[in-house]
Amino acid sequence: MAFDKTRLELLAGGGANLSLYAYKTAADAKAAVDAAGYFNAAAPTLRVGDFILVSAADGFGIAVVNANAQGVVDAADILAVGATDAR
Repeated sequence: MAFDKTRLELLAGGGANLSLYAYKTAADAKAAVDAAGYFNAAAPTLRVGDFILVSAADGFGIAVVNANAQGVVDAADILAVGATDAR
């Protein structure tokens, strides 16, 4: 499936410093979400260093925008959170 810009929500920031976003997809796996080009439609919005809290089809995690040049956005590999529950 493709990135849905309506599901990218600014949670904090938006000024001169980094921003925090949330993104939820029920159709795409984490590997698809953090692939180069997935967030291209949000290239005018996302900046290098921005954090994205991700809820994907196969779990949750945090991605950081590590590149945004000429309309191509790349997010670093998603750091999984909530993968285990030991208690």
